[in-house]
Amino acid sequence: MRKSMKGALKASVPAGLLLTALATSGCVTIIESKGKAEPTPVAATPAEVAKPAAVEVNPVWPTTKDAGLIDADVEAKIDALMADMTLEEKVGQTVQADISAIKPEDLKTYPLGSILAGGNSAPGGNERATPQQWLDLADAYWRASLEYPSKTKIPLLFGIDAVHGHSNLVGAIIFPHNVGLGATRNPQLMKDIARVTAYEMSLAGVDWTFAPTVAVSRDKRWGRAYESYSENPADVAAYAGKVVEGLQGDTGGDEGIKPGHIMASAKHFLGDGGTLNGKDQGDAQISEEELATIHNAGYPPSIEAGALSVMASFSSWNGEKLTGSKYLLTDVLKHRMGFNGFVVSDWNAQGQVPGCTTTSCPQAFNAGIDMFMAPDSWKGIYENTLAQVKSGEISEDRLNDAVRRILRAKIKGGLFTLGAPKDRPMAGHWENLGKAENRAVARQAVRESLVLLKNNGSLLPLKGGATVLVAGDGADNIGKQSGGWTITWQGTGNANSDFPNGQSIFGGISDAVKASGGKATLSVDGTFKGKKPDVAIVVIGEDPYAEFQGDRPNLDYQSGDRKDLALIKKLKKAGIPVVTVFLSGRPMWVNPEINASDAFVAAFLPGSEGGGVADVLIGDKAGKARNDFKGKLSFSWPKFANQQPLNLNTPGYDPLFAYGYGLTYADKGDLLPLSEDSGLKDAGVVNVDTYFNAGRVRAPWKFYLADADGAVTGDHGTIKSPKGVVTQATVDAGAQENGRLLTFTGQGKGEAYFASDVVDLSRQSTGELAISITYKLDAAPTGPVLLALGRDRFVFQEMNVASLLKADGQFHTLKVKLNCFAAIGQNMAQIGMPFALRSEKPLKLTYTAVKLASNEGDAVCPK
Repeated sequence: MRKSMKGALKASVPAGLLLTALATSGCVTIIESKGKAEPTPVAATPAEVAKPAAVEVNPVWPTTKDAGLIDADVEAKIDALMADMTLEEKVGQTVQADISAIKPEDLKTYPLGSILAGGNSAPGGNERATPQQWLDLADAYWRASLEYPSKTKIPLLFGIDAVHGHSNLVGAIIFPHNVGLGATRNPQLMKDIARVTAYEMSLAGVDWTFAPTVAVSRDKRWGRAYESYSENPADVAAYAGKVVEGLQGDTGGDEGIKPGHIMASAKHFLGDGGTLNGKDQGDAQISEEELATIHNAGYPPSIEAGALSVMASFSSWNGEKLTGSKYLLTDVLKHRMGFNGFVVSDWNAQGQVPGCTTTSCPQAFNAGIDMFMAPDSWKGIYENTLAQVKSGEISEDRLNDAVRRILRAKIKGGLFTLGAPKDRPMAGHWENLGKAENRAVARQAVRESLVLLKNNGSLLPLKGGATVLVAGDGADNIGKQSGGWTITWQGTGNANSDFPNGQSIFGGISDAVKASGGKATLSVDGTFKGKKPDVAIVVIGEDPYAEFQGDRPNLDYQSGDRKDLALIKKLKKAGIPVVTVFLSGRPMWVNPEINASDAFVAAFLPGSEGGGVADVLIGDKAGKARNDFKGKLSFSWPKFANQQPLNLNTPGYDPLFAYGYGLTYADKGDLLPLSEDSGLKDAGVVNVDTYFNAGRVRAPWKFYLADADGAVTGDHGTIKSPKGVVTQATVDAGAQENGRLLTFTGQGKGEAYFASDVVDLSRQSTGELAISITYKLDAAPTGPVLLALGRDRFVFQEMNVASLLKADGQFHTLKVKLNCFAAIGQNMAQIGMPFALRSEKPLKLTYTAVKLASNEGDAVCPK
């Protein structure tokens, strides 16, 4: 039986102490709140326990029940390991590198404690690597780490963002994102989803997921709103512990994680869902009471369930970066709330702490960060942290506390007993990847997450024997229905073939209708021949995004040119009843689309089991429901596009559909026409990332041609620069008028560019984003082709991309990293011309898309 330290520690400290945090490394915090506090045990000597520090913690913060992370046997193992560790090995444990920036052989020289595969990292840079290649990669790093010359052999910890299933792995099950799961009101389902996620990660030899996200999103303009379960902290609290139990096992924190389970990391501590204007990595300008009672809701249940790690937030609280907040990380999280696992920072977040860089940040370490997520800065942060410990800027006590916490998690996480990834009993059994019983869990999650907003005339459920037209660009698009953090960081660039164990929404509808003797036909643009279909299902919604790329100034869907609304209206004009299935990472202002539809379903981001949508929409042959709607809104639906923040139990609460709304088939009556006043007064969405796509220039950007005599603007048809040096013509390229043909005559310097008001792309340039053009060349350039980016056509930086252009008559996509331009001096906060091509030599180039895109291992810096 495990030997517990609880009794000894309880005996040594009387209850009822004043709010006091014990600051010494490895100390216990005993905090009293009206005599009800329980001591939280940590590894500490009696002398250490007796040393108080005058840090008062606001009693608004809760205490937690002991999760059993600390016991005598484990602490003894840690003592033995640390006794033989050099200072270099201890510092190494506190550093995590990304696989894109470290090779297995580096671990033979640098004793790092962890690696991760970040959003766009994969074996060999191939996001669509095979499952076996992922396992081979994990195994190679693990074995190399044990070749470091040392008395101790401490296994490497491998982490990954499996935020809705093991979503980096081709063939894995992709579950609905949290925004949809919150609508299920089913905590046990959360646990089942986490269990399946852990199971599929175990097949690939991965130890740790950066989940659950327990943010309480209070402003849906936030680009990570879909990673939140609810605006209601009670919902998040109800789910958080269940997810940890599903990932780690019911007793993973106490008795240790067993095969088939993995380590969890509750994130992002703290207040990331409460930033001003919903800005990602922004500032939560709120009271301490609001921070503690709303945004902290998911952490106590996560801690009590035994979460072995917590990730600190990029964001700030009242101007202070969380990554540098000793009060919140140490005094509140570790001491007051008794968290005995370790705290990991977010991606290079240390570089955002005042006075720090990505390679040097003693401030964050002293504040309570135990492990730096230093993807490409790992070597510098290792060397500088080592020097700072030697100089005393970081105390050895603080270092020892961090190392103890990390080793505790590694022991509890089973790393010392599981063996190398390839040697683990479950690893490599790919016949179990996406197996039927686990897909059934995902399909249940889809069914229960759907929210019925409108069902006029009781159009739903549809008769299974009907003739159904399925339209919209989301109908047969598993990537779109899965959203961000799916295979790639942004979730972009995915084809249905990347989901061999998945099914699109159209695929599920087709199967269900066919089973009842009906017929479903796919027509993305809504055209049909012959007899009019009985009904149309139109699947539309947001394209995938992640993090700050999803930030918006308002919630108007398709401001301006509402192409999806036009599709719905076209079908209605033809006398066809329309069911709209809306894919989104948040509630949005879609009043015109709701008005134009007979039925409207909020499907959020359902993941790879599209058949779950058909399970609810398509009835049997007689039209009797096979499954009813169960989903209830966990986020309030806005009445106006600028109605943010909008949250239950707040002053002036006046939503279109309130928190908890969701019709069932028992509900009768029609939804009256909604106001189509967005409240924006023509202030639409500021589009910073798409300049030309699907045959048109995207507002607010305009297209220009220029030469020595000036510039002209235009789009459709044929336009010429003032001297005729460069022309552009509208051409068919895969679809009618989908492309543009640029012709540089060679009679002088010609320019083709997009421009608008200045926007700030500084955040995009620090991430893995690139300027992208999809093009075709029939003949190679005969001279330099300059790609430029800048404030305007007179203030810019440019690079020659001629050698990167392929001239084989086929369409290709060229991506140039934004940080390439920053590196040569461009001010990325002042971008009014995000793309320009210049040539003095003859050149003919056809293009179909110009936009910002995710670097999926395919972006470059021209040399």
